[in-house]
Amino acid sequence: MISYVLPTRDRPERLKATLHAIDALGPHAAEVTIVDNASAERLILPPALASGVPIRQIYLGHNAGAAARNVGVEASRSPWIVMLDDDSHPLDLAFINSLAHAPSDVGAISADIFLPTKPGQRPRRESGGLPEVFIGCGVAIRRELFLSLGGYDHTFNYYVEEYDLAARMLLAGFRVAFDPAFRVMHAKVTANRSMDAILARLVRNNGWVAQRYAPDHARLPELREIRRRYRRIAAKEGALAGFGVGLTDLRRTIRGQRRSAMPGPLWDRFTGLAPARDALGAWFAARPFRSAAIVDEGKNAWAVAQALLELGVRLCGEGEDAEVCVIGTMSPGPMLDSFERRRRLAHVAAPLVLMPWLGSTRLRRAVIAA
Repeated sequence: MISYVLPTRDRPERLKATLHAIDALGPHAAEVTIVDNASAERLILPPALASGVPIRQIYLGHNAGAAARNVGVEASRSPWIVMLDDDSHPLDLAFINSLAHAPSDVGAISADIFLPTKPGQRPRRESGGLPEVFIGCGVAIRRELFLSLGGYDHTFNYYVEEYDLAARMLLAGFRVAFDPAFRVMHAKVTANRSMDAILARLVRNNGWVAQRYAPDHARLPELREIRRRYRRIAAKEGALAGFGVGLTDLRRTIRGQRRSAMPGPLWDRFTGLAPARDALGAWFAARPFRSAAIVDEGKNAWAVAQALLELGVRLCGEGEDAEVCVIGTMSPGPMLDSFERRRRLAHVAAPLVLMPWLGSTRLRRAVIAA
């Protein structure tokens, strides 16, 4: 049995659509726990979906943010919690078999998360996360482990709370796996979202994660990278005011974050450097290359560059004399989208395209076949 846990606030029609999508999956051994973050109007739902899946509703007297999930997990009774947002749902039930046969050291299984597209457009994936950092709108987590770790840290409110929880999972000796058979659709409703508020939390909360878990040698470089990355994003989104608020808040609170520094090898897993080394090292051993262009750069592109430099590969610009192109992000969704898009252009005379992560047997076979 599984438990779907969905926090919600003031989006009744979106929640109804999500429940309808879960109902359309048909009868299966599951329950739905909805935690309402003090919505202005309570949505009255039946005790079960038409498929027979029971519904549990919990109303909070305040907006607990992502920590509302903690209440939902405590009330649920299944060994696996499938975390969703009120605008996300599984596309099918193929993932349930993966949960039943997951190795004991797997604490969480990340989904392949898709975004809506117009008819005729190719699928597009959710951005964010890293190979061992899941995205909260599509992940299955062991209930017992979640509770033993204390769940989500309520001080994060929303954004980056998954990084904090994933870090604690890794420190506890578990790993986060990716299953391409676990497919989730995320409608990604933008109502009630302020880019200034989002940027403020991204800066502060990412800074907290670096302060808490980065090894001593990596802490300051990671904090500088966070400021650089989110200043650039804020400028693009017209949210520099929010960036400034977040940076000020980070400076005020950073010394209060308790250090649980990861050993170097664990930090390399957490940041994506270890999987980049593994994937690019395997490529290099199979067909050595002397030069590479990093393309479609995104989150933690520095890890891709570092893994290539450690192999003695010369970095050059796309369109120059690069023997291969390497996708420049360790965020799984954008990485997979970029790889698939560039594979479709393989008939054009162009360098071989490499993906810096082999996150599953299926992905490994697909990359090698390319």
